[in-house]
Amino acid sequence: MDNHSGVGVIDKAAALLASLEGGPATLSQIVADTHLARPTAHRLLLALEHHRLVGRDATGAFILGPRFAQFAAAVGEDRLVSAAQPVLTVLRDRTGESSQLYRPHGDQRICIAASDRPMGLRDSIPVGTTMTMTAGSAAQVLLAWEEGERLHRGLAAARFTASDLGVVRERGWAESSGEREAGVSSVSAPVWGTAGTVIAAVSISGPAERLTAHPGAHHATAVVEAAQQLSEVLRRTEG
Repeated sequence: MDNHSGVGVIDKAAALLASLEGGPATLSQIVADTHLARPTAHRLLLALEHHRLVGRDATGAFILGPRFAQFAAAVGEDRLVSAAQPVLTVLRDRTGESSQLYRPHGDQRICIAASDRPMGLRDSIPVGTTMTMTAGSAAQVLLAWEEGERLHRGLAAARFTASDLGVVRERGWAESSGEREAGVSSVSAPVWGTAGTVIAAVSISGPAERLTAHPGAHHATAVVEAAQQLSEVLRRTEG
């Protein structure tokens, strides 16, 4: 394969990133691997580090940066959205309630796929809708496995507590009733990405008079199984 595109700086940056695919490396190791001049390699590595394409480990060695995990998540999301609709449709038909798929979006969550109950009272969430991360079972799921600042920031204004999230982690799903909106109940479960992190939440939602104040008693199994299906899609298509 020809590794020369004709754009020198891009070719050099690509060579540096390729040298890090095998794991952490010192500047000397990278220079030996790429045959780039030491000052050039160092200058480009610092530029790539600025853009978070390169990072450092605890010893100071260069590693691939956190942006690559974000890129991978974006690719995974494409696969997730393409797989979500049939899964959400089956979940809707199985439970009789509208179903949704949410992903984190900064300090909010966004609906990236949905299947509405065709008739009667329903909780309709159009694709693209942004919602709070401070209330609702999907918000609980998306925060339950977070750590550090993001978790503390989310809990600061939340209508649920750290203890509530502990219960979510223990049983693997969340429920809410009247938490996000009066008269609405929901059940949610996590979708796990290939990096072992929660990247989305599968939910059903509808009127509390039909779903009751404890909708998980009837619907948690179906929601968890739908979330597991989508997690498996990501595992199968990894790489």
